[in-house]
Amino acid sequence: MRVAFAGTPEFALAALAALLADGWTVPLVLTQPDRPAGRGLKLQPSAVKQLALQHAVPVAQPTSLRLDGRWPEQAAAAREALQQAAPDVLVVAAYGLILPRWVLDLPRLGCLNIHASLLPRWRGAAPIHRAIEAGDAETGITIMQMDEGLDTGAMLRLGREAIQPDDSTASLHDRLARLGGELLLQALLDAAAGRLAPVAQPAEGVTYAHKIDKSEAALDWSRPAAELERRLRAFDPFPGAHFSLGDQAVKVWRAEVIGAAGLPGEVLAADAAGITVACGEQALRLTQLQRPGGKRVPAREFLAAQPLSAGTRLTA
Repeated sequence: MRVAFAGTPEFALAALAALLADGWTVPLVLTQPDRPAGRGLKLQPSAVKQLALQHAVPVAQPTSLRLDGRWPEQAAAAREALQQAAPDVLVVAAYGLILPRWVLDLPRLGCLNIHASLLPRWRGAAPIHRAIEAGDAETGITIMQMDEGLDTGAMLRLGREAIQPDDSTASLHDRLARLGGELLLQALLDAAAGRLAPVAQPAEGVTYAHKIDKSEAALDWSRPAAELERRLRAFDPFPGAHFSLGDQAVKVWRAEVIGAAGLPGEVLAADAAGITVACGEQALRLTQLQRPGGKRVPAREFLAAQPLSAGTRLTA
């Protein structure tokens, strides 16, 4: 069976690696165009493109797949490449482009999507972040048959993953990426054997994982400490929860909720154990921080370079 692949970031890498390692025929990879990255802003290929080229898999990088959009020539070239690849199925994982109807209809068995949540909870762009932010006890992977809706397709495979109390988006992302690769292989075996059994998503329990906006990362000390602690883990590694100290935005990567009280934003203690800041409910002890241009350091090391005293008021 011929399995084309569409994906871009690290999350998609595990699925493509699983396909190649398992011996599936991958006639074409679609991924987003190279982007400027690093201090020199040199064009960098996506993680998926790099792996595809290592395995001599042809790569197409259209800016859009809409034949009636701003880049119709690129879309037409991608359509020709897909037609020549003649895939039985197209696997999609964090590709980042909307698939128009012609793409969904082209493969004989349609398009399968690897989505990082237990649908219908957390449809949309940031399911891992939002699950941690909301305090969910578990999340998972859904392999679904794609349709034209936003993550509304029928479910084919489901895998659950517990969210640990210290999970960040980074750590949970890596486990879900591996799980996605495993479930994808099972779904492809079902497809090859004609055993796919689509199940419609429940009408109840639908939530949306809206794209992360950098403005969300400012720590509002009037909020409960437990909520802020979840948020800083949800925003690790991007965009990084932060507060203002003078004219600097200080990022916070690790903290713990403690039973203390004070005016929101008030520093209650600053010692080797951490920087304790009063919140709307309880307090947060900040244990790992990062100054602009610096690296992540324990609170003790941060305070050696940037002393703080009890009574200082921090702002978002």
